[in-house]
Amino acid sequence: MTDTPARLLSLLSLLQTPREWPGSELAQRLRVSSRTIRRDIERLRDLGYPVEATLGAEGGYRLVAGAAMPPLLLDDEEAVAIAVGLRAGAGHAIEGVEEASVRALAKLEQVLPSRLRYRVSALQSATIALSRGDGASVDPRTLTTMASAVAGPERLRFAYRAGNGAETRRLVEPYRLVSTGSRWYLVAYDLDREDWRTFRVDRVDEAFATGARFARRDLPMEAEEFVRRGLRGGEKQPYRVEVDFAAAPAELPAWLRAVALPGADGETRVRFESADAPEWTAARLALTGLAFTVREPAELRAAAGALAARLSDAVAS
Repeated sequence: MTDTPARLLSLLSLLQTPREWPGSELAQRLRVSSRTIRRDIERLRDLGYPVEATLGAEGGYRLVAGAAMPPLLLDDEEAVAIAVGLRAGAGHAIEGVEEASVRALAKLEQVLPSRLRYRVSALQSATIALSRGDGASVDPRTLTTMASAVAGPERLRFAYRAGNGAETRRLVEPYRLVSTGSRWYLVAYDLDREDWRTFRVDRVDEAFATGARFARRDLPMEAEEFVRRGLRGGEKQPYRVEVDFAAAPAELPAWLRAVALPGADGETRVRFESADAPEWTAARLALTGLAFTVREPAELRAAAGALAARLSDAVAS
């Protein structure tokens, strides 16, 4: 075997078998001299593989544990087994290994040949995992797409379903995936809303990386704390509100006049941040007694529509 890179890979594959290999046997298998085997062993050591040599008539070479984790070579069966295991673990958030599972799965699936991708998908579709009943299981393909976009970094598009059922399309700059042990969250900068957002991954669909690179923005706090604040009662993550009123700024209540911008045709646009539930924000806007149009967010539009329908039903009945 004269191709040095191919020979090194073959040598490494043999050494990864948990046994000691005599130099003469390695030379015979690779059809090279014992001197070439010694040179190749030194090359592997230079690459970070801890190859141990023992002296004597029964001496040989074996791969031992080192200070760092070097790249491994996997055969087809091993690659399929690991990919299926990582998909199962990532899809059901195992506390303590969840983020590492997703990173490893993203790296592995990136290099899997198509024939092995098919086997992994077939095994996954034929397997049913017992759900915890909280509806928080996620598609591992969504996680690996997000993990790759975070690492890129690449902008990400997806469909999102809010807690009240409102569906929107999002374009974001992904920052970090965070797991609470029972749910996955994506922390990202929402380009349409010009603000940071947290997305529950089990509510994401049709996620794909756009290929557009971006310069990472600075999140004002650690990603874990950002998610934690969004989950804690009384510290809900604020969202951007943009509403057009069919009135002059002077006609608005005091709490809106401070954020009012005069517009065309006698309209006034207001922009502010709200940490209240969209339903409560919609009610506060309705209590102004003025006609208005919600421009964003979609969750507030849905809440205003639901409030209008309930009031209409109340009058009709």
